[in-house]
Amino acid sequence: MYHHVKKLMYTVRVDEPDPKFGNMLLEQFGGANGELAAAMQYSIQGLNCDDLERKDLLMDIGTEELSHLEIVGALARLHLKPMKFHREAAEADPLIAIAGGGGVNLYNSMGNAWTADYLKITGELDVDLRSNIAAEARAKIVYERLINFTQDPGTKDALQFLMTREITHMKAFTAALESLGKPRFSIGAIPPTPELVDQFFNDSSGAGQDGELDARGPWNQGDEWEFIEAPAIQALRPSIADDSATVDDRTTSSAGDPEMIEELLVEDLRDLLNAETQLVKTLPRMAEAANSDALRRAFELHLEETKIQLERVNQCFELLETEATSKPCKGMAGIIAEGDEVIEEGEQKEEAAADLALIGAAQKVEHYEISAYGTARTKAGQIGRPDVAQLLATSLAEEQTSDSLLTQIARELLSESLMGTSKRPKRALSADRHS
Repeated sequence: MYHHVKKLMYTVRVDEPDPKFGNMLLEQFGGANGELAAAMQYSIQGLNCDDLERKDLLMDIGTEELSHLEIVGALARLHLKPMKFHREAAEADPLIAIAGGGGVNLYNSMGNAWTADYLKITGELDVDLRSNIAAEARAKIVYERLINFTQDPGTKDALQFLMTREITHMKAFTAALESLGKPRFSIGAIPPTPELVDQFFNDSSGAGQDGELDARGPWNQGDEWEFIEAPAIQALRPSIADDSATVDDRTTSSAGDPEMIEELLVEDLRDLLNAETQLVKTLPRMAEAANSDALRRAFELHLEETKIQLERVNQCFELLETEATSKPCKGMAGIIAEGDEVIEEGEQKEEAAADLALIGAAQKVEHYEISAYGTARTKAGQIGRPDVAQLLATSLAEEQTSDSLLTQIARELLSESLMGTSKRPKRALSADRHS
């Protein structure tokens, strides 16, 4: 049985109601990844569960999700409240204002009614636990995006609480799945077909115009994997007479003049070699200048990545059978010089402002490298060198990830600044320490 206690699991406070944001919150009230869907999914899974220990887990978390539904409902109602009295606010969503009286209902942010189709219930405990882990991951991302779209401190606090509990539930469901002691891919009772289960079909093949390639990784090579050429291509061939040819063959080139493109690629690599060497010397200064622990760790992590990226550039030279020589990269030198100015000027700024300026300088570096690696990767793909393109694509992905991480840290610093938690200028702090 259920018993309602007239107290929220987390006290909700809204300082500046925002009807449009209240509409966004309905996604977590009556949406596919919302709290009602989670509460119903886990509770019904629990009702079906013969495993009494894990039944208890499902009912515990399902009940907590009902508490989260109440928090989201209270939060949305406070943001939607102006719709009851003000025409301009009501225009943000006439359905809520006119039909619903400015309150919440079991609709998502687009006005679509909640449906049991959102629920993932199979009656197989391990399969349901995997669905639950995925559901919590999706909900975590929704809360993260909601946090990024509001500046109201009380709202952000409540959403942070809810987002954190999603991770708690992921941990619990994962531990429950692992405690079953089943092999990772042992689903159901009927075993898969031997050999076929370990074959990876290369159904997206060839080199694309932007340097896309047939990537290899732990998902299709090593251990028990057998890499199979696309069955559709095999069906078009009477026979495969010579399987020794690989995609490294220059006949796969899409460039009209492969030699000319390769010369340009080598020039790009020489530029990258110098740029990464400069950056290895610069990142320690940026890490030392950072005030935020998260920003400092990001710079330290990227320093280690940059050293590995240098090794990859050298590997590219080896694959192309070209001497690994660098040429002065004036572009990177200019960006680093600007960064040094930012570090110096940051001594006179509040810590949050200094870090935000430092992030701006660092992202100029990232954008330069993203452009450089992307261009080089494309050229490698065009001359039929996926081995080189793969190395460059790996570094490109790391640069893009670093850029995204810096953006996330900047958002957090902006939020702290708006909430008034940024610190005094470092010069003032230094004066206090010496007084």
